[in-house]
Amino acid sequence: MKYIQSPQNTLVKQWRKLLMKKERDKSGLFLVEGFHLVEEALKNKRVVTIIKNEYVDLPHNWNIEDEEIYEVPESIVELLAETETTQGIFAVCEKKESIPQSYEKVLMLDSVQDPGNLGTIIRTADAAGIDLVVLGEGCVDLYNGKVLRSTQGSVFHLPVMKGNLEDWINTLKDQNIPVYGTSLENAKDYREVSSDKTFALIMGNEGNGVRKELLAQTDQNLYIPILGQAESLNVTVATGILLYALNQ
Repeated sequence: MKYIQSPQNTLVKQWRKLLMKKERDKSGLFLVEGFHLVEEALKNKRVVTIIKNEYVDLPHNWNIEDEEIYEVPESIVELLAETETTQGIFAVCEKKESIPQSYEKVLMLDSVQDPGNLGTIIRTADAAGIDLVVLGEGCVDLYNGKVLRSTQGSVFHLPVMKGNLEDWINTLKDQNIPVYGTSLENAKDYREVSSDKTFALIMGNEGNGVRKELLAQTDQNLYIPILGQAESLNVTVATGILLYALNQ
């Protein structure tokens, strides 16, 4: 274990830069905070470096014999923390974007901009057994700190990648995977659609929904009826309902 005391240390400056998307894109690295995310990153062999407060003890059951670990004072923890009550532990992790060799259930996201929404959607997709999540144009950065925390570690469990949704719709159709969009117009009640072994679902922007040009390419567009007086459903809730309905 190594010890760094000065906030002016070159490594500390590099770690702090990872709080910015520009540096994450440039370096191919990102920073996670908290015991749970660090543990999930370790399990999935994505950790480059562990950083911990000098007063924090690492769990005995963690397999960290070969990991690079730095101990730092509170002053450096405060520079890296994005949470109000930090647990004082972080990990620098490697990005990993790859298309699985086979996939039967795909979730595509069009301009989902709220970090909490994106993270929760990825967590929901993980729970629903989705094989791949594709982030289209306009989506918030996957490696934003709030996104990562909202995934509760699911970001390490299933492939999540950027992609052109128009191209993906064509690819999925070529593979005879039905593509469903979500819309309030020219759409079918989701309860009228039979579940299938394979499917792809497009969820859209919090305010504007899925772009019309994408909706024009789908096999069928779906809607969730509002039974009470609410104007609409949050995109994360709607995603959960549709994923489980299609995945029965």
